[in-house]
Amino acid sequence: MTELYTEGAPIRDEKAPDGPIAERWDKRRFSARLVNPANRRKLSIIIVGTGLAGASAAATLGEAGYNVKSFCYQDSPRRAHSIAAQGGINAAKNYRNDGDSIYRLFYDTVKGGDYRARESNVYRLAQVSVEIIDQCVAQGVPFAREYGGLLDNRSFGGVQVSRTFYARGQTGQQLLIGAYQALERQVAAGTVEMYTRHEMLELIVVDGRARGIIVRDMVTGEIETHFADAVVLATGGYGNVFFLSTNAMGSNVTAIWRAHRKGAFFANPCFTQIHPTCIPVSGTYQSKLTLMSESLRNDGRIWVPKKKGDTRDPRDIPEEERDYYLERMYPAFGNLVPRDIASRAAKRVCDEGRGVGPGGLGVYLDFADAIKRMGRDAVEAKYGNLFDMYERITGENPYEVPMRIYPAVHYTMGGLWVDYDLQSTIPGLFVIGEANFSDHGANRLGASALMQGLADGYFVLPNTINDYLADGPFEKIDESHPEVKEAAEAVRTRLDKLLSINGSRTVDSFHRELGQIMWDYCGMERTEEGLNKAIARIRELRAEFWRDVKVTGVNEELNQALERAHRVADFFELAELMCIDALHRRESCGGHFRAESQTEDGEALRHDDEFAYVAAWEFTGVGEPPVLHKEALEYEYVEMKQRSYK
Repeated sequence: MTELYTEGAPIRDEKAPDGPIAERWDKRRFSARLVNPANRRKLSIIIVGTGLAGASAAATLGEAGYNVKSFCYQDSPRRAHSIAAQGGINAAKNYRNDGDSIYRLFYDTVKGGDYRARESNVYRLAQVSVEIIDQCVAQGVPFAREYGGLLDNRSFGGVQVSRTFYARGQTGQQLLIGAYQALERQVAAGTVEMYTRHEMLELIVVDGRARGIIVRDMVTGEIETHFADAVVLATGGYGNVFFLSTNAMGSNVTAIWRAHRKGAFFANPCFTQIHPTCIPVSGTYQSKLTLMSESLRNDGRIWVPKKKGDTRDPRDIPEEERDYYLERMYPAFGNLVPRDIASRAAKRVCDEGRGVGPGGLGVYLDFADAIKRMGRDAVEAKYGNLFDMYERITGENPYEVPMRIYPAVHYTMGGLWVDYDLQSTIPGLFVIGEANFSDHGANRLGASALMQGLADGYFVLPNTINDYLADGPFEKIDESHPEVKEAAEAVRTRLDKLLSINGSRTVDSFHRELGQIMWDYCGMERTEEGLNKAIARIRELRAEFWRDVKVTGVNEELNQALERAHRVADFFELAELMCIDALHRRESCGGHFRAESQTEDGEALRHDDEFAYVAAWEFTGVGEPPVLHKEALEYEYVEMKQRSYK
């Protein structure tokens, strides 16, 4: 295996403060240099992505007085994938008086991430969470309220308190509208310049610093160069490497992968999250999967028949012949175990032949007890829009028949390596939200993604980027600079090459095949043999792609085939790194499950003596062995121990 990678020098987070954990964020904020308001007008920042992280960052930095350029490939910032988030956002406000606190949110997140996240980052996230809710309420986000007028909460997987704030099943949409309004206010004020339908295809690095990006106007095909004193990537995750996922069709890895190729380390790429409650695959015609919010597990009960191959209508199966397997296996948490555990349990019962629906790839999520206990009207008030969505997609009424669900790729905990300031290994390149690796370890707790995106954008980045920009403005550069010309030429050459191949296979056929390889060998369960097979097959398929892909049209027009081809080319390189990362980590932790490393009852078995580190990978060239840099994880406030939700 060592021929697949080489090991380099360890890496450390030099920006992380020491001292009591509750004081570290305040200590860093005070020690970070400031930029006075008059000088901010002389400084420029590029932000790529307009989801919750990108929109909130652009709005906040624009409000602070910086000159901000904001880019998205959608026709409107409101089309960012954050809008699809359903269930809620976590915050340690303890409105329910059920024992929640900043420390408990911190502890639950570290434990939920299977002890593969940094303590300092997670504690900061828990601290800032309290401020996020106040910010969003002030923006008019219509969170649900309980009878006394306080904001309502519900519980999510992996916790025993109610700390998730929600707006029915449209939380992401409502939060994004709040951030979008703040962003558009700055666009109107002239501090933010908005570029829609522009896709980043390259990072400009001059004298070792990130100084701009190369973008393609997706309508005209024009290649444009944009400069700034700092660049922020807020481009989301890379779950679409699996082809079928809950991500928006356009979600891709290109922005962060271009940065990785320029020297930004990529951390823990194999840490991908499989969401347990998605509508199962129903045919080869599908191009994406639909998430059903984890909040449904608050009141829905998950079960399968006790007998193999039981094809009866679920309403005809009596209670004594049902296996409520999560309640049986994990009595303390029941249906609200973390996502990685719920997903593997669903796979296990389906592998036993007890799955339901077409192909036996499904389990029931049943609301009959909830309707009997609360009444249909109360269930409809909490989950009505989710039930309607399920019925529109499947043709089945979940008020009358249990939902069928099955795990699907959802979120990625890996991403570009960043320090405590959210700066990558390239000075001047900051990475926020799902695009970085920093807060979730090996598994993300439900409702924590929205929390991280808004924490990074509204509160963390605006405080830490000042420290870097205090040295600016940096030397002016233009398109004649050799490193800029080289970056622009690399983009044009790549696009020309994709258009010139004129092979016989469509981009989607390659993407679908790559996705199947990843799902089979780097999905819910991984083995040494399977990962080695996957790496060999990915390399063969990548070579075939560059030899036989067919991209129609030309660059100088709206060309979605070209857009997809460019993204899939990067997915091939990412997929290989994911498999190498999964192969080198010979333990199971969170969303990374190696069949060779499990307890007697089939739970993930970590090896803290060998793998208690962040794996930060350095790019050395396509097909060349990447270099592994290890960042040791040290725990002072939480004891590293095997997770138990029983």
